[in-house]
Amino acid sequence: MPDAPDAPEPVIPVLPAYDGAWVGALVPALLEGDRAMLPEPVRGVTAVVVLVLDGLGWRMLEEHRGLMPNLGAMAGGPITTTAPSTTSVALTSIATGQPPSRHGIVGYRMRVGGEVLNVLRWPSGDRQPDPARVQPQLPFGGRGVPVVTKSEFRNSPFTIAHLRGSAFTGWRVVSTLVEHCRTLVAAGEPLVYAYTDGVDKVAHEYGLRDGFMLAELRSTDALVGQLLDALPGSAALVVTADHGQVHVEPDGHRPLVALEPMVGAMAGEGRFRTLWARPGAAGELVAAARERFGHEAWVRTRDEVFAEGWLGADASQEVRGRIGDVVLAAHAPVIFVDKAMPLEIQMKSHHGSLTAAEMLVPLIAARGRA
Repeated sequence: MPDAPDAPEPVIPVLPAYDGAWVGALVPALLEGDRAMLPEPVRGVTAVVVLVLDGLGWRMLEEHRGLMPNLGAMAGGPITTTAPSTTSVALTSIATGQPPSRHGIVGYRMRVGGEVLNVLRWPSGDRQPDPARVQPQLPFGGRGVPVVTKSEFRNSPFTIAHLRGSAFTGWRVVSTLVEHCRTLVAAGEPLVYAYTDGVDKVAHEYGLRDGFMLAELRSTDALVGQLLDALPGSAALVVTADHGQVHVEPDGHRPLVALEPMVGAMAGEGRFRTLWARPGAAGELVAAARERFGHEAWVRTRDEVFAEGWLGADASQEVRGRIGDVVLAAHAPVIFVDKAMPLEIQMKSHHGSLTAAEMLVPLIAARGRA
């Protein structure tokens, strides 16, 4: 009798290393002088510029080192980002040094006060949630670290939530980002935080499989080279990211029509969809989600998500309630479609889940070359 075929290997999620090398450990290490986790070029310098390249995952860097000589020559390696692996969550962790369980930003869209809040498009006004109450942790340990980011972000509710109290410097073209960083270091600032989102924008619009992404990677590497050329040898440039990317073809779109009779609300994003059950339907919802999508996603209840440490420890009941009763975290190249977010299906690259492509990001550094 022939041997039975081997069962498929289980897909294991890459969990954030909240007690080790993860994006939230970077700023505390720099501010507190404990640089053991940092690449060697950071040790002994008098100033550090932290550049967050939105969307540049470690796998993308490894696959395209030949296109990026400046980034490819920097010292360091991969660390983990947050869960979910998305901009609003990870940027807040980078700035505060806290996991999402403590800072409270737990998704691109999350439920606050009974309503679903889009964190990046957070509307302003007296009737909207107070950013400082939703996210109570002080960025940069309460120190006024200068921030060099896009001018359009000035005074936005999400900026208030994750960067309040910082000295805001806006840029409109990337050449001015370089000059702002240079002048801040020359003025004696020991730590400068800078951000650009070109890789993420190109990935969402064009995907990962054509010349547009390759052109953006070359452009991003040129920016890094310009920064290194502008900084003195007594300063270091540290590059990290908030998440990586997964290319998703149209046949990877998964409507949730079969679950809708059990669902009262949806939030999160395509690769980390959270669902609130209608009253009394939570058990039925998780069973149906596992049966229908368990081969393509890690399907977890809210309690399981927190018990397994996806978002960190010590979450309040309020923060726990900001994600749904059931979470669908894709490990296949798929997204789970929320009809309230029609623009998601137009995007060609996505993130948010716990695959290595999304969770591993660079922590690399080099001395200035000026």
